[in-house]
Amino acid sequence: MKLSFTTAGCPGWTFDEIFAVAKDLGIQGIEIRGMGDVIFAPDIPIFASEEIESTKKRMSDAKMEFPVLDSTAALGVADIAQAAMIEAKAYIDLAAKLGTSYIRVMVSPKAEPTHADLELCEKQYRELCDYGAAKNVSPLMETNGVFGDSKLLAKFMQKVNHAGSGVLWDIHHPYRFFGETPEQTVQNIGKYIRHTHIKDSVMTDGAIVYKMMGYGDVPITDAVAALKKIGYEGYISLEWLKRYNPYLQEPGIVFAHFASFMSYIFEEA
Repeated sequence: MKLSFTTAGCPGWTFDEIFAVAKDLGIQGIEIRGMGDVIFAPDIPIFASEEIESTKKRMSDAKMEFPVLDSTAALGVADIAQAAMIEAKAYIDLAAKLGTSYIRVMVSPKAEPTHADLELCEKQYRELCDYGAAKNVSPLMETNGVFGDSKLLAKFMQKVNHAGSGVLWDIHHPYRFFGETPEQTVQNIGKYIRHTHIKDSVMTDGAIVYKMMGYGDVPITDAVAALKKIGYEGYISLEWLKRYNPYLQEPGIVFAHFASFMSYIFEEA
């Protein structure tokens, strides 16, 4: 298994800073979720037509990659259905240019379970799978919203039944919102998992409080062991949401802790 972190964890950093820290820590992947003031990945300057080839070479020379581009496209919400498809297809186009295999999509915008139109989601997801297949890019459905229920997501994926489909397992959401153990989640959707998000938290007065790895109660060791058991060789990516929670610890501290902590967890698992 390989390590990456999402750029949502370091919203104030330049790409030079992001690249240098990842390289120094031996982290192989930089997962794109905005950079600086730019959220929409196709508009990030390092991906502009005059810069993209040098960006790719820099990453390749360092034996690093962009494993996933995290769109905000929510496919099960009627009011934003058209905008979600436009965004997701733009992310697939960029991923194809970068040689990135995956983009992230969701059923609804929020992590917690909220109403979603699953029939609409299925229709739009099928279309994206077809669109991505022609470009060797798979849209990954994240385990957020109602799809934090991995049994429901498994039924959805079985119904879609597309070679270009896949799941982004956010370890946090099925555990926190549906009380699933990692073993239960992997039993339900293991064969679809292509990428993994990880973060730690505790519940305080009914609210989620994010913590550095190992300081919360999310069963991280069990999750890694469950992935190892099914032969997963993809990325485990730290989703440190400092862009949306400025009170969180600074990324330089958190990323270094993540790298050392996960080295220990890999041995334990």
